[in-house]
Amino acid sequence: MNKKNKMIISRGEKIFLAVNSAFMTILILITLYPLLYVFFCSLSDPVELGKVNGLLFRPAGFSLRGYKAVLESENIWLGFRNTIFYLAAGTVFSMIITILGAYGLSRKNFMLKKPITVFIVFTMFFSGGMIPTFLVVQKLGITNTLWAMLIPGMLNVYNMIVLRTSFQSVPESLYESAAIDGANEFVMLWRITLPLSKAALATITLFYAVGKWGEWYNALVYLQKRRDLYPLQMFLRELLVKQEDMDVLLSSNIGVDAESYLVTEVIKYATIIVTTVPILLVYPFLQKYFVKGVLVGSIKE
Repeated sequence: MNKKNKMIISRGEKIFLAVNSAFMTILILITLYPLLYVFFCSLSDPVELGKVNGLLFRPAGFSLRGYKAVLESENIWLGFRNTIFYLAAGTVFSMIITILGAYGLSRKNFMLKKPITVFIVFTMFFSGGMIPTFLVVQKLGITNTLWAMLIPGMLNVYNMIVLRTSFQSVPESLYESAAIDGANEFVMLWRITLPLSKAALATITLFYAVGKWGEWYNALVYLQKRRDLYPLQMFLRELLVKQEDMDVLLSSNIGVDAESYLVTEVIKYATIIVTTVPILLVYPFLQKYFVKGVLVGSIKE
């Protein structure tokens, strides 16, 4: 009986599974190794790290000097505070705008639905450019304010289209029943659409959160006079630029201490780990929603 129920796998299938498993393992290692390399370097002794050429599979010596310097830096804590605020406030504002836009475009009885959709999608491929956008932000009077990190780029058209597709999968009969009971559009959105689209909402929220965490360009352009509003990534950028300057000075032999250069190198790796790990820790908790959210349109009437 057990032999009859046992699945028979052909030789070709076994070869395919073996090759596929080997390929995926290699792909995982290639993807994971850069992060491991940075992690090993951040735990290495600066002098020992300077002697390493090529790949690194364990810390060269052991030292927490880089992490000590990072955690004692006021700029890092200031950057963390600002980034967490931008992430929380920016994600909330972006989700509100995205949900309202996606819901309106998902309804069949929405007026001028197609022209508005075409106009919005048009902005995915063509934009005003950096200078016109800067002039608009400047005329609004939000340069060198925290609003410069929140308002520009608040809406991501791709995310709205994905969420609209999810909302369109909600059965129309549910809206009709709710309308008969006297529900307005906001009640339908809150009581029907959002509860049935939790996976898609979690996915879009993750997209926005990751984008807000790594955002630095708006700060570079719009916060030139307000260093106290810099996000974490801007301080990391300053460190990397400083590292490039030290590379130039070292190659020119202009009075640069080699040990100071190596210490800065370790601090750079430690800063990368400190700025990357928090957002990586969030993903496992949202992974199941992320997988479901990608497969939008699973609710059928």
